[in-house]
Amino acid sequence: MKYIPRLLEEKIRRAVARNKSVLLFGARQTGKTTLIHRFEAALSISLIRPEVRQRYEKSPEQLAGEVEALARRRGGARPLVVVDEVQKVPALLDVVQDLIDRRQANFVLTGSSARKLRRGAAVNLLPGRVATFRLDPFSLREVPATSVEERLLYGSLPGLLAVPNLSDRETDLESYVTTYLEDEVRAEALVRRVGDFARFLELAASESGNLVNTRKLSQEIGVSHTTIAGYYQILEDCLIAERIEPLSHSATRKKLTKSEKYLFFDLGVRRLAAREGTRPSRENFGRLFEQFVGLELVRCAHVQHPVMKIRFWRDPDGPEVDWVIDDDGAYIPVEVKWTDRPQPGDLRALELFLREYASSKQGYLVCRVPRNTQLSPRITAVPWQSTDELIPG
Repeated sequence: MKYIPRLLEEKIRRAVARNKSVLLFGARQTGKTTLIHRFEAALSISLIRPEVRQRYEKSPEQLAGEVEALARRRGGARPLVVVDEVQKVPALLDVVQDLIDRRQANFVLTGSSARKLRRGAAVNLLPGRVATFRLDPFSLREVPATSVEERLLYGSLPGLLAVPNLSDRETDLESYVTTYLEDEVRAEALVRRVGDFARFLELAASESGNLVNTRKLSQEIGVSHTTIAGYYQILEDCLIAERIEPLSHSATRKKLTKSEKYLFFDLGVRRLAAREGTRPSRENFGRLFEQFVGLELVRCAHVQHPVMKIRFWRDPDGPEVDWVIDDDGAYIPVEVKWTDRPQPGDLRALELFLREYASSKQGYLVCRVPRNTQLSPRITAVPWQSTDELIPG
């Protein structure tokens, strides 16, 4: 398959050129390994391979000797060292920290889980010296789509977009869910009652994009609501789900929702995990379309503004806005509708939001119009293909 440039590549190259080490997070099959192979490394270590992983598990300090020998041969110039899936041997991070401190090498580290790295109390990735990035499935800016329905059903994981036959793609998605989500995630999380977690995974996928109700899920599965909260944390740590927090302050509204939402990182994986078919109703298409736009906003924010937040706004008494781009307190409300003919009623929540927040100057309705259309002085309808343009440059 021809290499498709990733938006993060330039940012990673810039960091390496400034003698910064890089930590690249991303769920499995988002293309981390392909991306790091674009860099000319003096030493490349893949901890996915059992024999390599076992060698460093037994003796993490071997890495220090190997890197020091490289640096000596290069006359003191810092070699670039790549370590793929570093979370499989967390003890290596102690060695990496020491080598960075002594300016022996620059590192590009990848990981598909933050969980194991966070558990180590001694782990310190030297803030200010390590640039952290998040690699997501392909965004529309990286791989434009001709069919939004296909993206809603099959997602945009790099390896799957390369499969032309949709039946084969379905098989590969099933394999991903079975071998990765159901086995590896559970094993890493040390979940004892695997049946409970499997049921949770199915329900959490079905509820993707909805307000989280841990007590309702706990009743359906038969575990405590704190266990459900822990399960969601597992999905977040393993980069399978993105937590979306509400915008919960307002000058006039006192009952704004404070519960969060979770979005599965890829809609194809979400559908297979939820055990849903390929023929959703029109209502469900609308729900998936809303998640699709939210994911596009999240992915663009990860690349362009890592500290930018994507939120939502909901008043239990009625009005709600699907997504709010929070640019350090400047808000851009985004409503999503599965229509190619926006109606005045589609603008009500946006107009309410714009009146409520002085920092909000313009609202957008993402839908299936063919081109930008001005709907009111402060609200523009935007084609779904242009979602990424809503993130400030």
